[in-house]
Amino acid sequence: MKRFVIFLFIMIYGIENNAQRLGIPISTYYSSQAYNGGIQNYAIAQNSEGLIYVANNFGLLEYDGVNWRRYALPSGSKMRHVQIAENGNIYVAGQGDFGYFSPDKIGRLQFTSMKPLIPEAFQNLEEVWKVFISNSGLYFCTSNRIYLFNSDHTYLEEISTKSSFESFHYHQGQIFVNELGKGLSRIEKTHLESLGSIDHFEQSQISAVLQMSPTNQTIFSKNHGIHSIQRGQIEPWKSVSADNINVAIQLKNGNVAIGTQDQGLMIITNSGESIFTYNQQNGLNNNTILSLFEDLSGNLWIGHNNGISVIDLNAQFLQVNQSSGLYGIGYHAAYYQGNIYFGTSNGVYVMNDANKTNQKAVLVRNSYGQVYQIKPFNNFLLVAHHDGAFVLKDNKAEKIPGPSGLWNFQTLKNNPNLLLVGGYNGIYLYIIENDKIEFLRQIKGFYESSRIIEQDLEGNIWVAHGYKGLYKLTLDASLENASVEVFGPESGLPSNVLNNVWSIKNELVFTTQAGIFKYDKITNRFEVDDYFLKYFKRDEILHFLLEDQLGNIYYISENNAGVLEKKVDGTFQKHQEDFNQIRKLLNDDLQNIASIKSNEVLFAANDGFIRFNLNDKKTKTNLYPTLIRSVYITGTTDSLIHDGNSKSRDSSMLKIPYKKSNLRFEASNPTPANEQYLSFQYWLEGFEEEYGEWVFKNEKAYTNLREGKYTFHVRSKDQNGILATPTSWSFEILPPWYRSGIAYFCYVIIFGFAAFAFYRTIDKKYQKKTQKIKTASQQVIDEKDSELQHSLQEVEKLRNENLLQEIQLKDKELATATMHLITKNGFIDHLKTNLGGIIKKSKNQEVKNEIQKVIKNIEKNIAEDEDWEQFEIHFDQVHGDFMSRFKKVYPTLSPQEIKLSAYLRMNLSTKEIAYLMNISVRGVEIARYRLRKKLELVREENLQEFILKF
Repeated sequence: MKRFVIFLFIMIYGIENNAQRLGIPISTYYSSQAYNGGIQNYAIAQNSEGLIYVANNFGLLEYDGVNWRRYALPSGSKMRHVQIAENGNIYVAGQGDFGYFSPDKIGRLQFTSMKPLIPEAFQNLEEVWKVFISNSGLYFCTSNRIYLFNSDHTYLEEISTKSSFESFHYHQGQIFVNELGKGLSRIEKTHLESLGSIDHFEQSQISAVLQMSPTNQTIFSKNHGIHSIQRGQIEPWKSVSADNINVAIQLKNGNVAIGTQDQGLMIITNSGESIFTYNQQNGLNNNTILSLFEDLSGNLWIGHNNGISVIDLNAQFLQVNQSSGLYGIGYHAAYYQGNIYFGTSNGVYVMNDANKTNQKAVLVRNSYGQVYQIKPFNNFLLVAHHDGAFVLKDNKAEKIPGPSGLWNFQTLKNNPNLLLVGGYNGIYLYIIENDKIEFLRQIKGFYESSRIIEQDLEGNIWVAHGYKGLYKLTLDASLENASVEVFGPESGLPSNVLNNVWSIKNELVFTTQAGIFKYDKITNRFEVDDYFLKYFKRDEILHFLLEDQLGNIYYISENNAGVLEKKVDGTFQKHQEDFNQIRKLLNDDLQNIASIKSNEVLFAANDGFIRFNLNDKKTKTNLYPTLIRSVYITGTTDSLIHDGNSKSRDSSMLKIPYKKSNLRFEASNPTPANEQYLSFQYWLEGFEEEYGEWVFKNEKAYTNLREGKYTFHVRSKDQNGILATPTSWSFEILPPWYRSGIAYFCYVIIFGFAAFAFYRTIDKKYQKKTQKIKTASQQVIDEKDSELQHSLQEVEKLRNENLLQEIQLKDKELATATMHLITKNGFIDHLKTNLGGIIKKSKNQEVKNEIQKVIKNIEKNIAEDEDWEQFEIHFDQVHGDFMSRFKKVYPTLSPQEIKLSAYLRMNLSTKEIAYLMNISVRGVEIARYRLRKKLELVREENLQEFILKF
């Protein structure tokens, strides 16, 4: 009973999966040029942080969600297998070598060979095909030996064969080995234990062994199909036929993925029911599959013979295109009587039973050409076509006579038997009667292209033209003519361009270049519809709106797509980020969304359609953390200081010299196939206050950082807007030598000396200033003293001048007196001479006697003249007590010699002196001679000059 329940659950699960397989998952392909490696990819693994590692024939590839890196073996040989241990070591097997990659001190992966640890006799290796990690240790597998190591890389022993090991497989903790001549075995500690009949698998090339249950193994062989081993009994799977199987893995949901040599990928249930096949005919880039791997988030990685693909098996979006037999650009679709009809640029396709696995769409006969709309009315399925109106019957399109170039159909309000049809050149009416649809007439008065038309509650027809504005048409009672009113910027619309009209919640809304507007029939103007401002930006341009049967509103805007999911209370929950991955795939000619079933729509795409079911929407969490992949010191040449492995950093903070304070950080998020949509926020704590804006650039640079401790934070979000765990990296910028601790100590000392020197300088300055003031004061004093001295000199000069004048006056008086004396004496002497003559001539004795008396009186007068004393007084006053000094120095001089000296002082001539002394000139010369003797003058000395200088 228990087995039956399990089987029933499996079958139901498989049927449900089948029911959801309208289309194929979106995939991403990486060429060898994209990942910069060899063409062949033999094994794929993933570490705990989400980084993908691929064993490539050029080495080990590493994918971080943004970039690919490659690490080669020292020999440059091929790498055959890769496995990752819990401690982060990446174990690899390759040509002639095996070992592990681990990060060095800056996080750069370095290879360590374990070949030297095995016995020297075994070290001449060729191919090392596999490496497995189990609870028992490490297993490195070659064609003739399996080498066992414990977790600390201690070599234990080897398992050998006398023939050859054909293949090695690992599943659910079990290692399986297919040995030629012996068949399939399981490793039990250090020996092999056979699983089944020797002769069944001894010559088979085993591709995979899956441990489906503790007692059941499923064997996938290269050319002998799929078999099940149940308690030693071998039975073939009859439900699935697969040849050339290269690899098979069990997925997390229990299904099995099979990679083939030339038939692409097959997904089957674990009971063998086929779910879908994915190959070059339906989107796979390469049919040869060498390896498969399911990552943390359920993406299936495919290692091809040339390139790598990744398929989102859990995607909400499925592509319906050539893989489903559908060709052309998608425009519109409809669900009718259990079938889905697709309108493309090539015609109408129908999928007769959407619930059957791998069902193909077929082209409806006579429908070839451009299709714009497929719409059911009553018992009719109508097609608006470039060639006109068609009705689909029995998988054949029948043209309805009438105009060509039709855009759409809708029922004329209050006239259920009349169809309002928009065309290239106006609006038409078609009539439904007698189980037929016929063209009725063209509405007169309006001849513009009418791709988008809606009707309001009053029956007015609104037409949106791509670049001419909005038109409101009112039909007359005969439904033949229309009065037309044109609306543009003068009516409140932002412009005439990109205006559209839609029916939402039984009301018309108008999308414009400035957001969503509504029409006020009272004012006959347009105004912003505030209701939608909570869901869309005011200036967001919406190209398409669709309200489905449940009231959900799907939309396509200029840069986004999404859905407003209607809640129980009538409000909406907006889902937008989920649609980022399909935005660039949508039809960029005429956007369209077609409602197929409840919560299920088809987006018109450049290649067919993209299916979305709101019921499939899952609450997602980002399983991948944000990673700091590289840190560089930038300059003339960049220097790597951290290479992305978080386990490579010790607890100490990296110290960076001040001269190298220009840093560049590179970040990533390993979410697969998300390169174009990853956005990042950066924050350098210690330099910035908080996270910056979201950007799509995965690197951030900082220049000229000052000394201090910093922590670089980065966080990311994927295409679904889901935030990833942020990460950080701390470092310290050391101060420059002139701002170091030692420098500051020196600065203190220098400052002390500088302060002291400054004090001394200031002190000297003040002293100098004081001295300057003193000098200035002294200078002023000196100037005043000089002025005083000058004044005194002037006074002295004036006094001397006065004295000189006085002396000159006295000299003049003295000279006058002397001349008077000389004249007087001369006159007396002349008188005496005349009297002497008279005496000689006179004969009168008495007269002679009297004259003789007179002469005697004259002589007595000259000899006893008392004028000398007066002269001597005046002379000393004029000549500085000359006579007194001269007499004192030369006391032996006679009065006559003193007089001679005085006369010589007065610079009198010899003749003048003779008059004054009443002697002859000869007597003067004799007196001068005698004076020189007494003065003891040498011959060379001038007597008069000596007296003048005395």
